[in-house]
Amino acid sequence: QVRLVESGGGLVQAGGSLRVSCAASGRTITLYGMGWFRQAPGKDREFVAAINWSGSTIYADSVKGRFTISRDNAKNTVYLQMNSLKPEDTAVYYCAAGAESYAYIGGRESSYGYWGQGTQVTVSS
Repeated sequence: QVRLVESGGGLVQAGGSLRVSCAASGRTITLYGMGWFRQAPGKDREFVAAINWSGSTIYADSVKGRFTISRDNAKNTVYLQMNSLKPEDTAVYYCAAGAESYAYIGGRESSYGYWGQGTQVTVSS
């Protein structure tokens, strides 16, 4: 059973930075794509960023240039570095793991087989 645990969320002022982490257990993430999604109050969950097993990355237009996704395979952990945060970035951030090894993933939720419980990020104006 794969378990994903997010951490690092919190309250930050607009323009600030925050790094959230996703620690995986139950399987190694080395051969799997990993992604971050977020859900703001009253809105649908949306794609934020993904990093494939090869290291290639993809970002939502709304965070491009401000957020960076990375992975540390030795620690079985994925990170999302968020800079220049805006109030509209306020959401619960979810980590997700790809369902199949060596599969390239992006923004489609159907590509992911496992989800974390989420961590709250609040950006004050």
